[in-house]
Amino acid sequence: MNRIGSAFKNSPIFMPYFPLGYPDLDTSINVIEALARNGADLIEVGLSFSDPLADGPVIQRATQVALEKGITVRKSLAAVAELRRRGLELPLILMGYYNPILAYGPEKFVREAWAAGADGFIIPDLPVEESGEFSAALIGADGRPPLPLIQMLAPTTPNERMETIARRARGFIYLVAVTGVTGERSSLSEGLSELIGRVREHTSAPVCVGFGISTPEQAKQVGALADGVIVGSACVKAIGESENPVEAAAGFASGFRAALPGG
Repeated sequence: MNRIGSAFKNSPIFMPYFPLGYPDLDTSINVIEALARNGADLIEVGLSFSDPLADGPVIQRATQVALEKGITVRKSLAAVAELRRRGLELPLILMGYYNPILAYGPEKFVREAWAAGADGFIIPDLPVEESGEFSAALIGADGRPPLPLIQMLAPTTPNERMETIARRARGFIYLVAVTGVTGERSSLSEGLSELIGRVREHTSAPVCVGFGISTPEQAKQVGALADGVIVGSACVKAIGESENPVEAAAGFASGFRAALPGG
């Protein structure tokens, strides 16, 4: 069983997001390691881009800082390799926008990401209809196992398109809980349970919910419905505002993991 499949044996899982290079590269690597060792079951490792259209102000600012500090795709892949050298065994999913990947070369990017120890990809601005070139790069012609391109669904996704995407899902489904960009919300969507039910009609893949989850209590509510809880802006904000980011990461992860069943 691959690392993603193994992680979901104990669902609901806790899935934080953190961008490499923020507040600097070395600190971000230490932060991700702290998240992993204190309760994260899977980590979305952020690849910074100058126009992150799906992200709110917290993540936009963090990725801008990372870019100003000199983060690149190559340095990000080297950081993933460093995390594996430190003994991290949980799944690491690379989350970023397609422009830097296209500039780097999709086939080269996938090959080097696999070699570094990445387990899959989330690309918010690459719809399934336009993912042919990247999907071809995932096949693994050189003998490596194919890595999943995690698809995103939202409350506004039409039923027919939801069915098409869900039936093809590999790894897990990233279900956007609310319309709009990433960011903390004071309450969860009232129709979340129904939305998760709609997705599960079309797939046996795990369904993970993100966008707007900002407190352990909210995570507990989502964890009662979904297979995974994704926390981005709240994680970046809590760690970025701390004088000791690594210590903040450890506390953040342990607090959210404790709120979920099995924590």
